[in-house]
Amino acid sequence: MAEQSLQQALAAYSDPIEALRSSEMMDEATPAEHARPSEFTNWFDEQLSWKDSCYIGYWSFMPDLHVEGPDALDLFRDLTVNTMENFDVGQAKHAVQCNEDGKVIGDGILLRMGEEQFRTQHLAAWPMYNAETGDYDVEAEIHDTFIYQVQGPNSLAVLEELTDDPLREIEFMHVGEIEIEGTDVLALRQGMSGEIGFELQGPEEHGEKVWDAVVEAGQEHGLRQLGDRTHMLNHLLMGFATRGHHYLPAIYGEDMREYREWLDADNYAEANFSLAGSFDADDISAWYRSPVELGWERNINFDHDFVGRAALEREVEDPRRTRVTLVWDPDDVVEVYASLFRDGDHYKFMEMPYQKYRAIEADAVLKDGAEVGVSTGRGYSYHFREMLSLCTIDVEYSEPGTEVTIRWGEGGDPANPKIEPHTQTEIGATVAPSPYKEDNRRSDLAAADD
Repeated sequence: MAEQSLQQALAAYSDPIEALRSSEMMDEATPAEHARPSEFTNWFDEQLSWKDSCYIGYWSFMPDLHVEGPDALDLFRDLTVNTMENFDVGQAKHAVQCNEDGKVIGDGILLRMGEEQFRTQHLAAWPMYNAETGDYDVEAEIHDTFIYQVQGPNSLAVLEELTDDPLREIEFMHVGEIEIEGTDVLALRQGMSGEIGFELQGPEEHGEKVWDAVVEAGQEHGLRQLGDRTHMLNHLLMGFATRGHHYLPAIYGEDMREYREWLDADNYAEANFSLAGSFDADDISAWYRSPVELGWERNINFDHDFVGRAALEREVEDPRRTRVTLVWDPDDVVEVYASLFRDGDHYKFMEMPYQKYRAIEADAVLKDGAEVGVSTGRGYSYHFREMLSLCTIDVEYSEPGTEVTIRWGEGGDPANPKIEPHTQTEIGATVAPSPYKEDNRRSDLAAADD
Protein backbone atom coordinates (compact mmCIF):
# COMPACT_ATOMS: atom_id res chain seq x y z
CA MET A 1 0.00 0.00 0.00
CA ALA A 2 1.34 3.41 -0.87
CA GLU A 3 2.30 5.81 1.90
CA GLN A 4 0.15 8.50 0.32
CA SER A 5 -2.42 9.08 -2.36
CA LEU A 6 -1.79 11.07 -5.51
CA GLN A 7 -3.90 13.89 -4.05
CA GLN A 8 -1.69 14.00 -0.94
CA ALA A 9 1.46 14.03 -3.05
CA LEU A 10 0.20 16.96 -5.13
CA ALA A 11 -0.71 18.96 -2.02
CA ALA A 12 2.98 19.75 -1.42
CA TYR A 13 3.04 21.92 -4.58
CA SER A 14 1.31 25.10 -5.65
CA ASP A 15 -0.30 23.42 -8.65
CA PRO A 16 -0.07 20.17 -10.68
CA ILE A 17 2.26 21.72 -13.27
CA GLU A 18 4.87 22.54 -10.63
CA ALA A 19 4.50 19.03 -9.19
CA LEU A 20 4.99 17.28 -12.53
CA ARG A 21 7.83 19.58 -13.60
CA SER A 22 9.60 18.53 -10.39
CA SER A 23 8.69 14.84 -10.48
CA GLU A 24 11.20 12.38 -9.07
CA MET A 25 10.19 9.93 -11.79
CA MET A 26 12.60 11.68 -14.14
CA ASP A 27 15.38 9.85 -12.31
CA GLU A 28 14.02 6.42 -13.17
CA ALA A 29 12.75 5.25 -16.56
CA THR A 30 11.39 1.94 -15.24
CA PRO A 31 10.68 0.68 -11.71
CA ALA A 32 13.52 -1.44 -10.36
CA GLU A 33 11.39 -4.60 -10.18
CA HIS A 34 10.75 -4.33 -13.93
CA ALA A 35 14.11 -2.98 -15.05
CA ARG A 36 15.57 -4.56 -18.19
CA PRO A 37 18.93 -3.91 -19.84
CA SER A 38 19.02 -0.70 -21.83
CA GLU A 39 20.56 -2.74 -24.66
CA PHE A 40 20.95 -6.49 -25.12
CA THR A 41 23.16 -6.26 -28.21
CA ASN A 42 22.95 -2.66 -29.43
CA TRP A 43 20.02 -0.42 -30.18
CA PHE A 44 20.82 -0.29 -33.90
CA ASP A 45 20.13 -3.95 -34.64
CA GLU A 46 17.42 -4.08 -31.99
CA GLN A 47 15.59 -1.34 -33.92
CA LEU A 48 16.02 -3.12 -37.24
CA SER A 49 14.77 -6.43 -35.82
CA TRP A 50 11.07 -5.74 -36.25
CA LYS A 51 11.57 -4.86 -39.92
CA ASP A 52 14.09 -7.58 -40.85
CA SER A 53 13.60 -10.46 -38.39
CA CYS A 54 11.82 -10.21 -35.02
CA TYR A 55 12.19 -9.32 -31.36
CA ILE A 56 10.97 -10.27 -27.93
CA GLY A 57 10.12 -7.26 -25.76
CA TYR A 58 9.18 -6.91 -22.11
CA TRP A 59 5.94 -5.15 -21.16
CA SER A 60 5.24 -6.86 -17.82
CA PHE A 61 5.21 -3.49 -16.06
CA MET A 62 1.69 -2.94 -17.44
CA PRO A 63 -1.05 -3.71 -14.89
CA ASP A 64 -3.29 -6.65 -15.77
CA LEU A 65 -6.80 -6.07 -14.38
CA HIS A 66 -9.33 -8.91 -14.28
CA VAL A 67 -12.99 -7.91 -13.94
CA GLU A 68 -15.75 -10.49 -13.51
CA GLY A 69 -19.44 -10.32 -12.69
CA PRO A 70 -22.95 -9.73 -14.06
CA ASP A 71 -22.29 -5.98 -14.55
CA ALA A 72 -18.80 -6.24 -16.07
CA LEU A 73 -20.00 -5.39 -19.58
CA ASP A 74 -22.04 -2.45 -18.23
CA LEU A 75 -18.96 -1.11 -16.42
CA PHE A 76 -16.89 -0.97 -19.58
CA ARG A 77 -19.78 0.26 -21.72
CA ASP A 78 -20.33 3.20 -19.35
CA LEU A 79 -16.65 4.21 -19.28
CA THR A 80 -15.42 3.43 -22.78
CA VAL A 81 -15.82 5.33 -26.06
CA ASN A 82 -15.71 2.05 -28.02
CA THR A 83 -18.85 0.14 -28.89
CA MET A 84 -19.52 -2.99 -26.84
CA GLU A 85 -21.86 -4.45 -29.46
CA ASN A 86 -20.70 -7.62 -31.20
CA PHE A 87 -17.82 -7.87 -28.71
CA ASP A 88 -17.17 -11.60 -28.92
CA VAL A 89 -15.46 -13.77 -26.34
CA GLY A 90 -11.80 -14.01 -27.37
CA GLN A 91 -11.82 -10.57 -29.02
CA ALA A 92 -9.66 -7.58 -28.05
CA LYS A 93 -10.18 -3.83 -28.42
CA HIS A 94 -8.00 -0.77 -28.10
CA ALA A 95 -10.21 0.75 -25.42
CA VAL A 96 -10.24 4.49 -24.65
CA GLN A 97 -11.77 6.08 -21.55
CA CYS A 98 -12.32 9.83 -21.03
CA ASN A 99 -13.49 12.41 -18.53
CA GLU A 100 -16.64 14.48 -19.03
CA ASP A 101 -14.69 16.94 -21.22
CA GLY A 102 -13.79 14.18 -23.66
CA LYS A 103 -10.11 14.13 -22.62
CA VAL A 104 -8.41 10.76 -22.29
CA ILE A 105 -7.96 9.33 -18.79
CA GLY A 106 -6.36 6.19 -20.15
CA ASP A 107 -6.22 3.69 -22.97
CA GLY A 108 -5.19 0.08 -23.25
CA ILE A 109 -6.13 -3.37 -24.46
CA LEU A 110 -9.51 -4.71 -23.35
CA LEU A 111 -10.01 -8.46 -23.69
CA ARG A 112 -13.30 -10.32 -23.39
CA MET A 113 -12.47 -13.67 -21.82
CA GLY A 114 -16.04 -14.83 -21.12
CA GLU A 115 -19.61 -13.56 -21.09
CA GLU A 116 -18.96 -11.87 -17.75
CA GLN A 117 -15.14 -11.88 -17.74
CA PHE A 118 -12.85 -9.10 -19.00
CA ARG A 119 -9.18 -8.17 -18.74
CA THR A 120 -7.43 -4.88 -19.39
CA GLN A 121 -3.74 -4.08 -19.80
CA HIS A 122 -2.35 -0.56 -19.24
CA LEU A 123 -5.87 0.54 -18.33
CA ALA A 124 -6.55 -0.61 -14.80
CA ALA A 125 -6.87 2.08 -12.12
CA TRP A 126 -9.84 4.02 -13.51
CA PRO A 127 -12.07 0.97 -14.22
CA MET A 128 -11.00 -0.58 -10.90
CA TYR A 129 -11.93 2.62 -9.04
CA ASN A 130 -15.35 2.64 -10.71
CA ALA A 131 -15.81 -1.07 -9.99
CA GLU A 132 -15.16 -0.42 -6.29
CA THR A 133 -17.10 2.83 -5.90
CA GLY A 134 -19.86 2.52 -8.48
CA ASP A 135 -23.07 0.55 -8.45
CA TYR A 136 -21.69 -2.47 -10.29
CA ASP A 137 -21.95 -6.13 -9.32
CA VAL A 138 -18.36 -7.07 -10.23
CA GLU A 139 -15.10 -8.23 -8.72
CA ALA A 140 -11.90 -6.48 -9.89
CA GLU A 141 -8.37 -7.65 -9.15
CA ILE A 142 -4.85 -6.97 -10.45
CA HIS A 143 -2.93 -10.12 -11.43
CA ASP A 144 0.82 -10.66 -11.61
CA THR A 145 1.25 -11.39 -15.29
CA PHE A 146 4.18 -11.55 -17.69
CA ILE A 147 3.49 -9.67 -20.91
CA TYR A 148 5.96 -10.20 -23.75
CA GLN A 149 5.73 -8.99 -27.33
CA VAL A 150 7.12 -11.26 -30.06
CA GLN A 151 6.95 -9.14 -33.20
CA GLY A 152 8.35 -8.97 -36.70
CA PRO A 153 8.35 -10.92 -39.98
CA ASN A 154 9.92 -14.01 -38.38
CA SER A 155 7.83 -14.00 -35.20
CA LEU A 156 5.40 -16.65 -36.40
CA ALA A 157 8.21 -19.04 -37.33
CA VAL A 158 9.78 -18.63 -33.88
CA LEU A 159 6.57 -19.32 -31.98
CA GLU A 160 5.64 -22.28 -34.18
CA GLU A 161 8.84 -23.95 -33.04
CA LEU A 162 7.62 -23.67 -29.45
CA THR A 163 4.01 -24.81 -29.72
CA ASP A 164 1.88 -27.18 -31.75
CA ASP A 165 -1.18 -25.05 -31.12
CA PRO A 166 -2.69 -23.35 -34.21
CA LEU A 167 -1.34 -19.80 -34.13
CA ARG A 168 -2.31 -19.14 -37.73
CA GLU A 169 -5.98 -19.45 -36.88
CA ILE A 170 -5.89 -16.50 -34.46
CA GLU A 171 -7.40 -13.44 -36.12
CA PHE A 172 -6.01 -9.94 -35.66
CA MET A 173 -7.00 -8.49 -32.24
CA HIS A 174 -8.15 -11.88 -31.00
CA VAL A 175 -6.63 -14.24 -28.46
CA GLY A 176 -5.88 -17.94 -28.42
CA GLU A 177 -4.55 -20.29 -25.77
CA ILE A 178 -1.25 -22.01 -26.48
CA GLU A 179 1.27 -24.00 -24.47
CA ILE A 180 4.98 -23.11 -24.21
CA GLU A 181 7.34 -25.21 -22.10
CA GLY A 182 4.42 -26.72 -20.21
CA THR A 183 2.94 -23.29 -19.41
CA ASP A 184 -0.51 -22.18 -20.55
CA VAL A 185 -0.01 -18.88 -22.39
CA LEU A 186 -2.52 -16.45 -23.79
CA ALA A 187 -1.49 -15.34 -27.28
CA LEU A 188 -2.96 -12.00 -28.36
CA ARG A 189 -2.45 -11.30 -32.03
CA GLN A 190 -1.62 -7.60 -32.37
CA GLY A 191 1.29 -5.65 -33.77
CA MET A 192 2.83 -2.75 -31.87
CA SER A 193 5.74 -3.00 -34.29
CA GLY A 194 3.54 -2.55 -37.35
CA GLU A 195 4.40 -6.11 -38.35
CA ILE A 196 2.74 -9.45 -37.61
CA GLY A 197 3.22 -10.48 -34.04
CA PHE A 198 1.79 -11.74 -30.81
CA GLU A 199 1.67 -10.65 -27.20
CA LEU A 200 2.28 -13.55 -24.83
CA GLN A 201 0.66 -13.41 -21.39
CA GLY A 202 0.79 -15.80 -18.46
CA PRO A 203 1.49 -16.16 -14.73
CA GLU A 204 4.52 -14.11 -13.69
CA GLU A 205 6.04 -17.13 -11.92
CA HIS A 206 6.56 -18.80 -15.33
CA GLY A 207 7.75 -15.68 -17.15
CA GLU A 208 11.49 -16.32 -17.10
CA LYS A 209 11.06 -19.85 -18.46
CA VAL A 210 8.91 -18.64 -21.35
CA TRP A 211 11.25 -15.73 -22.16
CA ASP A 212 14.27 -18.05 -22.29
CA ALA A 213 12.44 -20.53 -24.51
CA VAL A 214 11.53 -17.81 -27.02
CA VAL A 215 15.10 -16.48 -27.07
CA GLU A 216 16.52 -19.95 -27.70
CA ALA A 217 14.02 -20.76 -30.46
CA GLY A 218 14.66 -17.38 -32.06
CA GLN A 219 18.41 -17.76 -32.47
CA GLU A 220 18.19 -19.21 -35.98
CA HIS A 221 15.58 -16.62 -36.97
CA GLY A 222 17.57 -13.51 -36.07
CA LEU A 223 15.53 -12.69 -32.98
CA ARG A 224 16.74 -9.81 -30.83
CA GLN A 225 15.86 -9.03 -27.23
CA LEU A 226 14.51 -5.48 -27.13
CA GLY A 227 16.16 -3.18 -24.61
CA ASP A 228 14.60 -0.26 -22.76
CA ARG A 229 16.61 2.19 -24.79
CA THR A 230 14.69 1.64 -28.01
CA HIS A 231 11.43 -0.13 -27.14
CA MET A 232 9.32 3.04 -27.57
CA LEU A 233 10.41 3.54 -31.19
CA ASN A 234 7.76 1.18 -32.53
CA HIS A 235 5.08 3.32 -30.83
CA LEU A 236 6.49 6.40 -32.56
CA LEU A 237 6.73 4.87 -36.03
CA MET A 238 3.21 3.44 -35.83
CA GLY A 239 1.62 6.49 -34.23
CA PHE A 240 0.64 4.70 -31.03
CA ALA A 241 0.32 7.62 -28.62
CA THR A 242 1.10 6.45 -25.09
CA ARG A 243 0.11 7.83 -21.71
CA GLY A 244 3.12 9.33 -19.93
CA HIS A 245 5.00 9.82 -23.20
CA HIS A 246 2.56 11.62 -25.50
CA TYR A 247 -0.30 12.74 -23.30
CA LEU A 248 -1.11 13.36 -19.66
CA PRO A 249 -4.13 11.54 -18.23
CA ALA A 250 -7.02 13.90 -17.55
CA ILE A 251 -7.11 13.32 -13.80
CA TYR A 252 -5.89 16.61 -12.29
CA GLY A 253 -9.09 18.66 -12.28
CA GLU A 254 -11.36 19.22 -9.27
CA ASP A 255 -13.86 16.75 -10.73
CA MET A 256 -11.29 13.97 -10.29
CA ARG A 257 -10.30 14.75 -6.69
CA GLU A 258 -11.98 11.68 -5.20
CA TYR A 259 -10.20 9.48 -7.74
CA ARG A 260 -6.83 11.04 -6.85
CA GLU A 261 -7.57 10.45 -3.16
CA TRP A 262 -8.10 6.77 -4.01
CA LEU A 263 -5.14 6.42 -6.40
CA ASP A 264 -1.74 5.46 -4.97
CA ALA A 265 0.88 8.12 -5.63
CA ASP A 266 3.49 5.47 -6.46
CA ASN A 267 1.37 3.81 -9.16
CA TYR A 268 4.00 3.82 -11.91
CA ALA A 269 1.65 3.19 -14.82
CA GLU A 270 -1.22 5.50 -13.93
CA ALA A 271 -0.12 8.15 -11.40
CA ASN A 272 3.62 8.82 -11.69
CA PHE A 273 4.21 11.28 -14.51
CA SER A 274 6.62 14.09 -15.41
CA LEU A 275 6.59 17.08 -17.72
CA ALA A 276 9.55 18.33 -19.74
CA GLY A 277 10.15 20.27 -22.94
CA SER A 278 9.61 23.79 -24.25
CA PHE A 279 5.81 23.69 -24.33
CA ASP A 280 4.27 25.52 -21.40
CA ALA A 281 0.82 26.67 -20.29
CA ASP A 282 -1.00 28.04 -17.26
CA ASP A 283 -3.43 25.12 -16.95
CA ILE A 284 -2.59 21.43 -16.62
CA SER A 285 -5.35 20.56 -19.11
CA ALA A 286 -3.08 21.84 -21.91
CA TRP A 287 -1.25 18.50 -21.66
CA TYR A 288 -4.49 16.49 -21.95
CA ARG A 289 -5.59 15.06 -25.29
CA SER A 290 -8.88 13.87 -26.72
CA PRO A 291 -9.22 10.67 -28.77
CA VAL A 292 -9.71 12.89 -31.83
CA GLU A 293 -6.45 14.75 -31.23
CA LEU A 294 -4.63 11.42 -30.83
CA GLY A 295 -5.99 10.05 -34.10
CA TRP A 296 -8.40 7.59 -32.48
CA GLU A 297 -11.63 8.81 -34.08
CA ARG A 298 -12.44 5.33 -35.37
CA ASN A 299 -12.56 4.03 -31.78
CA ILE A 300 -15.43 6.38 -30.91
CA ASN A 301 -18.95 5.04 -31.33
CA PHE A 302 -22.04 6.96 -30.25
CA ASP A 303 -24.28 3.88 -30.04
CA HIS A 304 -24.20 4.06 -26.23
CA ASP A 305 -23.91 6.54 -23.37
CA PHE A 306 -20.40 6.92 -21.95
CA VAL A 307 -18.44 9.45 -19.94
CA GLY A 308 -17.44 12.31 -22.26
CA ARG A 309 -19.90 11.50 -25.05
CA ALA A 310 -21.40 15.00 -25.39
CA ALA A 311 -18.00 16.68 -25.61
CA LEU A 312 -16.76 14.19 -28.21
CA GLU A 313 -19.91 14.57 -30.33
CA ARG A 314 -19.14 18.28 -30.60
CA GLU A 315 -15.46 17.70 -31.36
CA VAL A 316 -16.03 15.05 -34.03
CA GLU A 317 -18.29 17.52 -35.86
CA ASP A 318 -15.57 20.19 -35.90
CA PRO A 319 -12.13 18.83 -34.96
CA ARG A 320 -9.50 21.43 -34.13
CA ARG A 321 -6.37 19.26 -33.94
CA THR A 322 -5.17 15.90 -35.23
CA ARG A 323 -2.13 13.63 -35.02
CA VAL A 324 0.79 13.68 -37.47
CA THR A 325 4.45 12.69 -37.60
CA LEU A 326 7.12 15.38 -37.68
CA VAL A 327 10.38 14.75 -39.55
CA TRP A 328 13.06 16.91 -37.95
CA ASP A 329 15.51 18.80 -40.16
CA PRO A 330 18.78 16.82 -40.01
CA ASP A 331 21.06 19.85 -40.27
CA ASP A 332 19.28 21.55 -37.38
CA VAL A 333 19.51 18.36 -35.32
CA VAL A 334 23.24 18.07 -36.02
CA GLU A 335 23.66 21.69 -34.89
CA VAL A 336 22.28 20.71 -31.46
CA TYR A 337 25.03 18.12 -31.06
CA ALA A 338 27.66 20.45 -32.56
CA SER A 339 26.96 23.01 -29.84
CA LEU A 340 28.50 20.60 -27.33
CA PHE A 341 31.87 20.96 -29.05
CA ARG A 342 32.04 24.75 -28.97
CA ASP A 343 32.77 27.26 -26.23
CA GLY A 344 29.80 29.02 -24.66
CA ASP A 345 26.22 27.92 -24.20
CA HIS A 346 25.06 24.63 -25.64
CA TYR A 347 21.60 23.38 -26.52
CA LYS A 348 19.69 20.74 -24.60
CA PHE A 349 21.13 17.31 -25.34
CA MET A 350 19.00 14.99 -27.50
CA GLU A 351 19.10 11.49 -26.09
CA MET A 352 19.38 8.80 -28.76
CA PRO A 353 17.49 6.89 -29.81
CA TYR A 354 14.97 7.90 -27.13
CA GLN A 355 15.05 9.82 -23.86
CA LYS A 356 16.24 7.77 -20.88
CA TYR A 357 14.09 9.57 -18.36
CA ARG A 358 10.35 8.97 -18.33
CA ALA A 359 8.55 12.20 -19.10
CA ILE A 360 6.16 13.81 -21.52
CA GLU A 361 8.81 15.76 -23.40
CA ALA A 362 6.42 18.24 -25.00
CA ASP A 363 7.87 20.87 -27.33
CA ALA A 364 6.04 23.83 -28.85
CA VAL A 365 5.44 23.65 -32.63
CA LEU A 366 5.24 26.96 -34.49
CA LYS A 367 4.13 28.22 -37.88
CA ASP A 368 5.21 31.76 -38.78
CA GLY A 369 5.90 32.38 -35.10
CA ALA A 370 2.45 31.28 -33.87
CA GLU A 371 1.98 28.12 -31.82
CA VAL A 372 0.05 25.52 -33.83
CA GLY A 373 0.86 22.24 -32.11
CA VAL A 374 2.80 20.21 -29.58
CA SER A 375 5.52 17.68 -30.43
CA THR A 376 5.96 14.64 -28.13
CA GLY A 377 7.89 11.39 -28.00
CA ARG A 378 10.87 12.44 -30.12
CA GLY A 379 13.06 9.53 -31.21
CA TYR A 380 15.69 8.54 -33.76
CA SER A 381 14.88 5.82 -36.28
CA TYR A 382 17.98 4.04 -37.55
CA HIS A 383 15.83 2.34 -40.21
CA PHE A 384 14.76 5.69 -41.69
CA ARG A 385 17.90 7.59 -40.54
CA GLU A 386 15.63 10.36 -39.27
CA MET A 387 14.70 12.15 -36.06
CA LEU A 388 10.94 11.91 -35.67
CA SER A 389 8.18 12.79 -33.22
CA LEU A 390 4.44 12.60 -32.90
CA CYS A 391 2.60 15.90 -33.00
CA THR A 392 -0.88 17.08 -32.11
CA ILE A 393 -1.35 19.91 -34.60
CA ASP A 394 -4.04 22.31 -35.82
CA VAL A 395 -5.94 20.61 -38.65
CA GLU A 396 -5.13 23.38 -41.14
CA TYR A 397 -1.41 22.60 -40.82
CA SER A 398 -1.71 18.80 -40.90
CA GLU A 399 -1.18 18.32 -44.65
CA PRO A 400 1.96 16.24 -45.35
CA GLY A 401 4.76 18.45 -46.58
CA THR A 402 3.80 21.43 -44.40
CA GLU A 403 6.89 23.04 -42.90
CA VAL A 404 6.84 24.02 -39.23
CA THR A 405 9.34 24.88 -36.49
CA ILE A 406 9.97 23.15 -33.17
CA ARG A 407 11.18 25.14 -30.17
CA TRP A 408 13.86 23.00 -28.52
CA GLY A 409 14.97 23.34 -24.90
CA GLU A 410 13.31 24.34 -21.64
CA GLY A 411 14.75 27.84 -21.67
CA GLY A 412 15.75 27.97 -18.02
CA ASP A 413 12.40 27.54 -16.28
CA PRO A 414 13.25 27.92 -12.56
CA ALA A 415 10.27 25.74 -11.65
CA ASN A 416 11.94 22.75 -13.30
CA PRO A 417 14.99 21.90 -11.16
CA LYS A 418 15.33 18.39 -12.61
CA ILE A 419 16.50 19.68 -15.99
CA GLU A 420 19.43 22.03 -16.41
CA PRO A 421 18.39 25.28 -18.15
CA HIS A 422 19.51 25.58 -21.76
CA THR A 423 19.55 28.16 -24.48
CA GLN A 424 16.56 27.52 -26.71
CA THR A 425 16.84 27.01 -30.45
CA GLU A 426 14.44 26.40 -33.32
CA ILE A 427 14.49 23.24 -35.41
CA GLY A 428 12.76 22.94 -38.74
CA ALA A 429 10.40 20.03 -39.30
CA THR A 430 8.13 18.68 -42.01
CA VAL A 431 4.68 17.23 -41.44
CA ALA A 432 4.33 13.59 -42.49
CA PRO A 433 1.61 10.94 -42.08
CA SER A 434 1.08 8.96 -38.90
CA PRO A 435 1.68 6.06 -38.85
CA TYR A 436 4.99 6.74 -40.53
CA LYS A 437 5.87 3.11 -41.19
CA GLU A 438 3.88 0.81 -43.46
CA ASP A 439 1.27 -1.12 -41.48
CA ASN A 440 1.70 -4.88 -41.95
CA ARG A 441 -0.08 -6.02 -38.79
CA ARG A 442 -3.03 -7.61 -40.54
CA SER A 443 -1.02 -9.75 -42.96
CA ASP A 444 -2.57 -13.14 -43.75
CA LEU A 445 -0.92 -15.69 -41.45
CA ALA A 446 -2.20 -18.58 -43.55
CA ALA A 447 -0.04 -17.31 -46.43
CA ALA A 448 3.03 -16.61 -44.26
CA ASP A 449 6.26 -18.46 -44.93
CA ASP A 450 6.89 -21.55 -42.84
